[in-house]
Amino acid sequence: MLKIGDKKLINAWAFYDWANSVYSLVISTAIFPLYYAAITKGEVVFFLGMEWDHPDSLYSYALSFSFLIVAFISPILSGIADYTGSKKKFMKFFCWLGALSVMSLYFFEGLATVWIGILFTILASVGFWSSLVFYNAYLPEVAHPVQQDRASAKGFMYGYLGSVLLLILNLIMIQKPGWFGITAAMASRISFLLVGLWWIGFAQITFRRLPDDIFNKKPEKDYIWKGFRELKIVFKEIVNYPTLKRFLISFFLLSIGVQTIILMAAIFGSSELGLPAMNLIVTILLVQIVAIVGAFVFSRLSEKWGNVKALKLTIAIWMLVCFTAFLLDKNQENVAFYFYALGGLLGLVQGAIQSLTRSTYSKLLPETEDHATYFSFYDVTEKIAIVLGTFVYGLLFAITDSMQWSVLCMAIFFLASFIVLSSLKKTEHVS
Repeated sequence: MLKIGDKKLINAWAFYDWANSVYSLVISTAIFPLYYAAITKGEVVFFLGMEWDHPDSLYSYALSFSFLIVAFISPILSGIADYTGSKKKFMKFFCWLGALSVMSLYFFEGLATVWIGILFTILASVGFWSSLVFYNAYLPEVAHPVQQDRASAKGFMYGYLGSVLLLILNLIMIQKPGWFGITAAMASRISFLLVGLWWIGFAQITFRRLPDDIFNKKPEKDYIWKGFRELKIVFKEIVNYPTLKRFLISFFLLSIGVQTIILMAAIFGSSELGLPAMNLIVTILLVQIVAIVGAFVFSRLSEKWGNVKALKLTIAIWMLVCFTAFLLDKNQENVAFYFYALGGLLGLVQGAIQSLTRSTYSKLLPETEDHATYFSFYDVTEKIAIVLGTFVYGLLFAITDSMQWSVLCMAIFFLASFIVLSSLKKTEHVS
C-alpha cells in the first residue's frame, strides 16, 4: 500500500477529478442544459401530475432538490464511513450511481420522456456531489499539509483538462453529426453515454490506488447510530475551533456567490445578454482552459503568500467579476467580446478558489481520524450555500426583472466573506 505523501498516491487521488469533472462541464453546464431547453422550449411539461408552463423552473427545482438530498445524507453517510473505515466503498457507490444515471439520460428523447431527464438529473447530481464528499476527505490521507495546496490544485487541473477534451469531442459530434451518420439530437444523447463511460472508466485508476480503512476500524452492530453520535461530536469540535469555524462561515458566504454564478452564467449570457448558444459554449471552454492556469498559479501564490492572502485575492477578483457583469448590457457594441473577457477573468479564479478552499480547510482540521465527517460539514456548507444563492438570485430576478441586480448582490456575499476571512488568526499551516 502506498504511503501518505507518495506521488503515485497523490496522482491517483487527483485523477478522480479527471474522471468526474466531465459531469460538471458537459451535463451541469454545457450540453445537457441546452439539450433540455431545446426539447422543452415553448412547451408545457407534465411532471408528477402537474403542468409546468416554465420547464426551466422545473429543471432548476430538480437541481435544488438534489442539493438538499446531498446536504441531508452526506453528514450521515460520512459519519458512518468514518466509523466503519469504508470511505472507498461509499465513494465507489456514488460514483456508479452518478455515472449510470448520466448514461440513463440517453433515454430522454422528447416531451414524453421529460420525467427520465428530471429523475436522472437528480440522481446524477446526488451521485456526483456525494462521491466528492469522500473524495475530498481523502486529501489529508494522501498528502502531507505542505503538499495539499499542490495536490488539490493538481486535481482541479486534471479535471478541467479532461472535461475540455471530452467536451470538444462532443461538440464535434453535435456540430458535424453527418460525419458520424447521426442527427444532432442523437449526438447529444450519445454524449451522455460517453460522459458516464469516461467517469466510471477513469475512476478505476483512482480506486485501484486509494487506501481503504487505513485506521483498521472494526464496526460494531450499531455502527449506524454511532455514525450519528460521531457527527454530533465533530459538530461540537468545530464550534470549539474558532479558526475552523470562521473559515467555514467565510466559505459559506463565498460559495453562495461562486456556485450560483457558475450555475447561472450560461442563463445570464443567454437571457440577459441575448448571446447565442455557441457563444456561450465558447465562453465555457475559455473558462475551463484559463482555470487550469489559475489553479496552478494560485497554488504557487499560496505557498509564497499563505493561503489566506491568496484566497483574499481570488475573492477580490470575484467581486470585480460581479461588478463588471452588472455593467454589461445586451445593447452594448461587442457585448460578446466583453462576455469572453469576463469569462477569462472568471476562469482565472474559478479553479483557484475551489482548490484553495479545499486545501485550506484540510490544513485547518485538528488531528483526527474522522476526515469524512469533517468534510461532510464542508460539503453541506457548500450545498446550503447553493440553495440559498440560487433562491436569492431567482428572487431578485423576479422582483427587478433583471439578472444584473442578482449578480450585483453576489458581490455583497463575497465582500462579507472577505471580511470574515480577514479575521482569521494565523496558524502553523495557514497564514
